[in-house]
Amino acid sequence: MRTGPDRRCDDLRETLLALASLPDDSPALPDHLSTIVRLSASVVGPVDFASVTVPAGRGHRTQTASSDVAEAVDLAQYSEDAGPCLLALHSGETVGVPDVAGAVVWPGFRDVAWRYGILASLSIPLFAGSGVPVAALNLYSREVAAMRLLIQRVQACYEGGSTQALPRMDAGSEQLLVGLTGALLTRDLVQRALGVLMARDNVPVGLAYRRLVEEAGSEVSLIGAATPFSVSTRADAGVMMAKGPPVPRHG
Repeated sequence: MRTGPDRRCDDLRETLLALASLPDDSPALPDHLSTIVRLSASVVGPVDFASVTVPAGRGHRTQTASSDVAEAVDLAQYSEDAGPCLLALHSGETVGVPDVAGAVVWPGFRDVAWRYGILASLSIPLFAGSGVPVAALNLYSREVAAMRLLIQRVQACYEGGSTQALPRMDAGSEQLLVGLTGALLTRDLVQRALGVLMARDNVPVGLAYRRLVEEAGSEVSLIGAATPFSVSTRADAGVMMAKGPPVPRHG
């Protein structure tokens, strides 16, 4: 049985995968987010500090952070209602800042990050079962070169591009990437299931999502409920995966 860093790398991958299959209102979601923050800060090579931003009423809050430094950088963004973590959360796209000193559009973020020696950052939208971002994972680094590579590889993952031409990284970074890639595949599977339900029952996406959650019942994961519907669209799956199907917004 493996212990130490290798096991923690595996745990990071597995928690990212599990998060993507949870209903958005699952009571397990906060614990999953906290685990992702803790493991990201401890096993992803370029990362010195990590946090997770979640919606809070009309604003935002840091649900958990690996240190006071990460929380301080988050708070600087909330106070100006602007910054990479908020952009990632609301756009559903990764936001890399390979050079904090050049982040002139976010002066509050830039100044506080610089004060703590943070030179680069990456904010990653995290999805639960509905496919809508439920949080932004914020990774802060005092190392420019390795963080720049992590930014490139994570962005390629979210954009559906190949990372084969990019150098491999440390074990923690590689498992972060595997977990994120798997989470995006889970999201696509659930979205295909929602499309089948919408067409079959002639209902909007929000109601289709609620029916899928009901279908899952007491199961922790939506994958079991979504798989039969997704199998019925297998002929179209390759096309949808290649195009990166748009994720409906659930109101």
